[in-house]
Order: sequence, then C-alpha cells, then structure tokens
Amino acid sequence: MHSKLPHVGTTIFTVMSALAATHKAINLSQGFPDFDCHEHLKELVSAAMRAGHNQYAPMPGIMPLREAIAQKIQALYGRDIHPDTEITITPGGTYAIFTAIATCIRPGDEVIIFEPAYDSYVPNVLVNGGTPVLVPLTFPDYRINWELVRSKITPRTRMILLNTPHNPTGSILTAADLEELERLVAAHQLLVLSDEVYEHLVFDGEPHLSLLRYPALFRHSFVTFSFGKVFHNTGWKMGYCVAPAHLMQEYRKVHQYLCFSVNTPMQYGLAKFLETPEHYLSLAAFYQEKRDYFLELMAGTRFTPLPCKGSYFQVMDYSRISDESDKDFAIRITKAFGVASIPVSAFYQQGQDDHVVRCCFAKKRETLEQAAERLRKV
Repeated sequence: MHSKLPHVGTTIFTVMSALAATHKAINLSQGFPDFDCHEHLKELVSAAMRAGHNQYAPMPGIMPLREAIAQKIQALYGRDIHPDTEITITPGGTYAIFTAIATCIRPGDEVIIFEPAYDSYVPNVLVNGGTPVLVPLTFPDYRINWELVRSKITPRTRMILLNTPHNPTGSILTAADLEELERLVAAHQLLVLSDEVYEHLVFDGEPHLSLLRYPALFRHSFVTFSFGKVFHNTGWKMGYCVAPAHLMQEYRKVHQYLCFSVNTPMQYGLAKFLETPEHYLSLAAFYQEKRDYFLELMAGTRFTPLPCKGSYFQVMDYSRISDESDKDFAIRITKAFGVASIPVSAFYQQGQDDHVVRCCFAKKRETLEQAAERLRKV
C-alpha cells in the first residue's frame, strides 16, 4: 500500500519512554504529570456515571460544559462566545487540531508552521494533502521573525499554525506578535489555528494572550484547548475547540464523522468542576513553583536553562558538557545517568540541533530532586 506518511516511524517520545523504562530512568521526557488529578473531579465523573450519564452525548458536547467554557472565556478574555454555535468538545487537544486542519486544508494548500513544532502538526497537514511551510523560531529565545514569515507567504498560503505557551520551548507570544499576525491575516485573508493547551500555565505575572482576546483575529481562527493538560489527567483525552459560528459549522461536519461525540460522564464531571474557577486560576502559581524549584535544583549542574515563560517544559542547553548531537546526548544520559529527556531536534523536520534537550517539570518534588541529583553527575 502507498503510505500517506512514508517518513513517519516510531516517535522520539515512544523511543525515550521505552528507554526510560528499560534503564529504570526518571522520565522527564513525555509531557505528563507523575501525580494524580483532583479527587473531587474523579468523584464528579463517578457520580455522573452512577446518575446514568453513560450514553452518547450530543455531537458538539453537553450544553452545561459548553456553557461553563463560555463563562470562563468571558471572565478571562472578555469575549462573548455562543456555547451552542462556537464551542465543540473533542477527545483531546491533538484531535481538536487535526479536525481544524481536516476542515480547511485541501491538496496544495500551504500551512505555515513554526519550528520547533509539536510533533502532530506536520503529519496532520500532510495527511490532508497540504504542504507544510516551515519557519524556524529564532534561537535561543524562540521568537518569531515576522519578516521571514512574510517572505514565506504565497497565493497558496491558507493557514498559520501557532502555539502559545509553546511546546517544546516554553516561549509565549507577545502583544507585538499578535499585532503582526493581525496585519498578515487581514492582508492575505488567512486562517489561524491557535494551539493554547497550556493557557493557564503562564509565569512571572505575564498574561496569556489568547487569540480569543482579539476580535479581528478570532473571526478567522480555530482555538484549541486541553482539559488533560490543565487538570493533570492526560489519559482522559478531553479537549475543545472554539471558533466563530461560520467556521465551527464546517468543523462539526468533519467532527461528526471522526468521532461523533465525546466521553459523556467526563463531560458532566468537568462541567461541575469548572464551577470553581480556582481549579484553573491556581495553576500558574502551582507550575511556576515547580519550574523555579527545578531551576534551583539544576543550578548545581553544567546545564544552562533557556527562558521558560509558560508550559511545563524547561529547555536545557548542554553545550558546556558535550558537543554530541542532542539525540546521542539524550540517549546517553538516559542509559548512563538514569534521566530521560527529549532532544529538541526531534521537533524539527530537518533535525536542527542547537544542543538543547527538553525536560518536563510537571513532576512531584521528590522526582525533580532525584532527577537533578543524577544530572549533577553529568
């Protein structure tokens, strides 16, 4: 059979997690917490199951959850979103992204993607017949070079894909970035797909500049979110997409034939859980404390941290230690020192190597302490 993704093999995440398991290493590679989600949230889902909410949910998601999301968006970003026509509940953030691309991208359409990029973006575009147009972020602060973006736009450019806070680098978009984007979208009538799964994990008092804050941008945008990243339950695969009604109408045409509807009791549990805003408003401080503690522990090593403004990833420069490729270095420290990380070259299609690895700090204090103790020996 002719493969639609001939160059895709086993991902680096699978490779590093398997290596971590084999060598009993501390796994700072994959982006998931090693602590459990809130007991009350589990109780709410369990109660929904016992109450009989176990059949198909409506295709766009249950109304109480969509209403709770609309209220949250109004409170945080000052945008009135219509829960009936502008929000769709999805099985995870990655699915939400795929569906937006499948909705809009036809063979020959170009999609601008910033690298390093979350690993699903490029395959999502390719499998839908589109052409990824790759724009590198400027190392070491991972900023967007808007002049370079402008030079990449052609009559075939259909969409720009953004991610803030950014995985793998922890950078965030600025107000100046959004102004540049607004000009480009208006000039070329582009669509925007904004991956905002780490929306509540923005540090040092900075605001999360969601596209939902910008009326002129939102008219052209799909904005995707993840409950799994926010509420420490990545295995639940629960997320949502927000888009203006004219785009959401098309999005739902694809969504209804991909999965039709999403886990019913979890939707009821999440709707109740969102009634307490502190559950998500407390996350920035919670994860900033973890970032700061990890940096404090790593101060005794030869790794150099790059700025982390958000997400739960810390990028570490190891050039004072070795001139090995980042993949070789990541594999060696997993085997020899018992800590797994992700080489950032894995987030580039051509494997650009700046001698940095990504560590996930969404871990218990003792996990971070053990990892740093081992990394001090590198």
